[in-house]
Parts: sequence; C-alpha cells; structure tokens
Amino acid sequence: MATATDTPVPAIDAATVKSTVRRYIDDYFLMGADGHYADDTSFMDTQMLDSTGFLELVQFIEETYAIKVDDTEMVPENLDSLDAVSAYVLRKVAA
Repeated sequence: MATATDTPVPAIDAATVKSTVRRYIDDYFLMGADGHYADDTSFMDTQMLDSTGFLELVQFIEETYAIKVDDTEMVPENLDSLDAVSAYVLRKVAA
C-alpha cells in the first residue's frame, strides 16, 4: 500500500511553498478576508492562527510536502510566518 511518504515530491522553491501555504491560510483561517500580509508577518502576533490552527497547518505541511514535523520542530522559528515555513519545508525536503 502506498503512503504519502512513498510518493516523490516534485522540486519546489521558496516562492511555491509561500504561495501554497498563503492560499491554505487565506482559505481556511482568514475565510476569504483580505489576506494582504507580508511573508515575514508573524501568525502568532497577528493572531491569524491559534494553537489548533498551528496543528492544522502542521498537518497540511506534512500531507502536502510528504514530510514529518517532529514535536521538537513545532517552534516559531519554523512555523510562525510564510518565510519561516518556506525555509523549514525546503530544509526538510532536502534532508
């Protein structure tokens, strides 16, 4: 039986990750509201995501990029902005 981790992930770049994650956040957390925010905008400081939202974001990242986000990696440095998420995903995919 094939799993998500058995499927090769196509080559990605920072812009693609940011665009994909932005679309997810806009659709599921901002509910179509004006989603104009910078790539370095903190999801926590602006209250765009709450604790449940971060868990949902982690699940989305794991499913979309076929990576495993370890508990120790669930920190602001990896998940608190589009810039942080993009850098984190690119590191994980390259590993």
